[in-house]
Amino acid sequence: MSWFEAAVLGLLQGLTEFLPVSSSAHLRVFSALVGWGDPGSAFTAVTQLGTESAVLIYFRRDIAAIIRAWTTSLFIRERRKDPDARMGWFVIVGTLPIGVLGAAFQSTIETSLRDLRIIGTTLIVFGVILAVADRSRAVRYAKPIEELTFPQALGYGFAQALALIPGVSRSGGTISAGLLMGYSREAAARYSFLLAIPAVLASGTLELFKIGEGPSPAWGPTLLATGIAFAVGYAAISWFLKYISHNSFTPFVVYRVILGLAIVALVTVGVLAPGAGAIE
Repeated sequence: MSWFEAAVLGLLQGLTEFLPVSSSAHLRVFSALVGWGDPGSAFTAVTQLGTESAVLIYFRRDIAAIIRAWTTSLFIRERRKDPDARMGWFVIVGTLPIGVLGAAFQSTIETSLRDLRIIGTTLIVFGVILAVADRSRAVRYAKPIEELTFPQALGYGFAQALALIPGVSRSGGTISAGLLMGYSREAAARYSFLLAIPAVLASGTLELFKIGEGPSPAWGPTLLATGIAFAVGYAAISWFLKYISHNSFTPFVVYRVILGLAIVALVTVGVLAPGAGAIE
């Protein structure tokens, strides 16, 4: 991977990580379209450390309050009803599904699930699910995140685990789950971002050991992409949270469906090879 390719993919990662459009799908599809080849799951996971660092800084006060309250609640029973302490447990419970399923199906996730036909299909299907979820939320009372329960936190977790399939979108899957459970767009997105922290940090850290080995990109380009993803991702978080406070997810749904249909069509007519880069 060249430095230019890394810079472009880092920019793309930062722009799409927090939007419900699937950053892993965009890295895979864009690389195929321009003939760069698949950047690989290791590169994707490590660059996500950049965008997740943006989450840590953007939500630093929330995260500090959650850690402080959760730690205190381990020793002081009265603090266990504190919303921040409960949020700490919700994040832990919600992380379990992706941890178990990610370990169990790691080989499949890194190989066959990166097929462009699967990515195109999941973009369309989960785009429609997001539209249904957003519509269902609009016709009833929107709950604040303080009303979250442990079963719902686990439900969020299984939705996040679906994002192991490129094209689903981590934020798109978890936000859709939150909307279907009756939470506001802002509440669903906030918990979605917080829930992603342990999973992304763990995955990225494990994949660090693969960088520079075998087909994985070298350290230099990977670090460049990660740094760019951090800077762009921070700006994307700020914009996205402001946008959804006054607007629906319809533009993202339309974009997902159009992109998914285009990918399936390009594979069908032979412009793109489903398991490789662009056909020469």
